[in-house]
Amino acid sequence: MNENLNGILNVYKEAGWTSFDVVAKLRGILKTKKIGHGGTLDPSVTGVLPVAVGKSTRLLEYMEAAGKIYEGEVTIGFSTETEDADGEIVSKTPVERELTESEIDSVMKNFIGKIKQIPPMYSAVKINGKKLYEYARAGQTVDRPTREITIKSFVRTSPVMTDEAAGLVSFSFKVECSKGTYVRTLAVDLAEQLGYAGHMSKLQRTVSNGLMIKDAVKLSEIEVAMEAGELSSLMYPAEYAVSDLPRVNLTADQFEMARVGKKFAEDDWVTDETTDSPVIKSNKSEFLLTDLSELTRDKFAAFYDDKLIAVYMKHPEKAGIWKPNKVLV
Repeated sequence: MNENLNGILNVYKEAGWTSFDVVAKLRGILKTKKIGHGGTLDPSVTGVLPVAVGKSTRLLEYMEAAGKIYEGEVTIGFSTETEDADGEIVSKTPVERELTESEIDSVMKNFIGKIKQIPPMYSAVKINGKKLYEYARAGQTVDRPTREITIKSFVRTSPVMTDEAAGLVSFSFKVECSKGTYVRTLAVDLAEQLGYAGHMSKLQRTVSNGLMIKDAVKLSEIEVAMEAGELSSLMYPAEYAVSDLPRVNLTADQFEMARVGKKFAEDDWVTDETTDSPVIKSNKSEFLLTDLSELTRDKFAAFYDDKLIAVYMKHPEKAGIWKPNKVLV
């Protein structure tokens, strides 16, 4: 087994593959067990699937939590049991009037910000120890708790296309959203607010963890690179796994504290009158803590000499204290 590999792969997931299928295939190609993906994609969805290899798998939780960008298509006029193009039709509402671009754009704005969403029945969310799609395949419907998600942007990216004979309207969109967002449910809810049944007819993830679809590589390309001994040319450093977190560059003294798991206390941060910069006091010395304003987030990535040292988080019980969530050196 090859246990020396370490880094992030920007995999292009093709249609028909589950995210688990991709990881299983890569275990064979790379001859290592330490592999995991950073955010599930449905089998019909294509695009960027970040994959962590080796020690980088310790960072999977940050990859999964990162925001993503998707591009897809909404079709209005009928809904499906799976909320996408793969499911059986469950409701038809032919569009017999003009749906204007301004009307659609106005309704799309309603979804910007923090919103509530109910996971679809055909999803892997667990209720009472059983996945929702297992209930759905058995013909059962169960109550699902709402979840809060964040939509940073949701815009139409094509003209509105009308099929008068079929009573259908469709258009392309782009959405930037938080972890846990079901884009197909977003499409269904958009259609509903417009007064019709609808579904997500296409979807592709174009950005995740700072990895872009234009740079994504297929499994076949990874296999060729591996056989040629050129896998390193496709591997990104582990730092890409925390690209969604604020970055704080540590000084040498801060590095010594972080590498042994020391906590930082906000009360220790003061302003150095000679430099008008925030500093943190320790028993040994005073030293600069850069990007202090970034700590408005609940986590930050601590770097020293351009290398990821640790991820810090707000202490869950002690106000004003930052504790290491994960130390990587």
